[in-house]
Amino acid sequence: MDFIPIISTLRRHRTTALLVILEIAFTCAIVCNAVFLIRERLANMNRPSGVAEEEVVQVILTGIGQKADPDVITRQDLVALRAVPGVKAVVSTNQVPFGGSAWTTSISTLADDPNPPVHVARYLGGGGIVKTFGLHLIAGRDFSPTEIVESKKADETPTPCVIITQAVAERMFPGEAALGKAIYLGKTRVPIIGIVERLERPNEFGGLSERGLAIITPEEVPYTEGSNYVLRVDPTQRDAVIAAIEPTLRGVDPNRLILDRLPFGDVRKKHFKQDRAMAWLLGVVVITLLVVTALGVVGLASFWVQQRTRQIGVRRALGATRGDILRYFQTENFILATAGIVLGMVLAYAINMWMMDKYQVGRLPASFLPIGASLLWCLGQLAVLGPALRA
Repeated sequence: MDFIPIISTLRRHRTTALLVILEIAFTCAIVCNAVFLIRERLANMNRPSGVAEEEVVQVILTGIGQKADPDVITRQDLVALRAVPGVKAVVSTNQVPFGGSAWTTSISTLADDPNPPVHVARYLGGGGIVKTFGLHLIAGRDFSPTEIVESKKADETPTPCVIITQAVAERMFPGEAALGKAIYLGKTRVPIIGIVERLERPNEFGGLSERGLAIITPEEVPYTEGSNYVLRVDPTQRDAVIAAIEPTLRGVDPNRLILDRLPFGDVRKKHFKQDRAMAWLLGVVVITLLVVTALGVVGLASFWVQQRTRQIGVRRALGATRGDILRYFQTENFILATAGIVLGMVLAYAINMWMMDKYQVGRLPASFLPIGASLLWCLGQLAVLGPALRA
């Protein structure tokens, strides 16, 4: 097929051809970025938390009316919950991964650093938080009973030790072994006694750069401050355990409100509700744009078939076959689509750079562009096939 007659024809219909090219370009740019954002949302939603998700249950509670000694009540609660059939371990803590809380602190390798380099989620809990969460300890050890700080003395007693995540270790001590070293919480030097593979933050503050940055310190947390009990249960008895939680706690002290009892899967689902909605919305946008672009190509091709009826007749009279006519319109569409895709790739990267600056999204992988180009080429050929067959 000689491209020169096609190019000559398109030059005589500059405005129409330009509109199609722009439509394909904008579709290419938006679809590439939308699909990339969908992938980012899905990856974010499915990233591991570090906890034994199938076994973990979160209980959110608060006191009402006159409160008895919260430390005593908390200890009694934990004893009562451990006695529930199917419960492996229990801890009172201030927050859970993906739970939406915001207990954070800044850490440094320098004492009283005015600009501490790392901002971390701080998990508080007496003994058993590593076991109850089901964290994977890759170096060092768990807290010993003598290292647990009573909540009444927490303001007066320096934090004796800390367990950090692997992400914190790599950030604070790149290329070095972090175990046995120390970090500073303000002026307090705190030795690192253990490193867990992963423990996600309870929120998305800080974006990609702060994922997995968390520490655990051994302070007891009464239910009036932490508002969270975390249970590790036998998955086969999880529903029975959840049903037994409220009567068990009311048996210890009825002056509480049990706000929620959530399997960790529900905690994750609740946390990523907006991400899930955004992924669906972007999916609808992608499909709508592709449909509109396909309809535009069909409309243009149908219009040109009507306009060129005499030209097609002349070519047929001069010996052009049905295949020649079909290839003509498909090649014409391929040229328009290629021009639109090239422009669309430039726009795709421009949009991605803007989003990186404004919304801290990742860089658009180069692999998305040939995939998007192939999709639009195929879409264009399918869209023009009907009018071309009629021609």
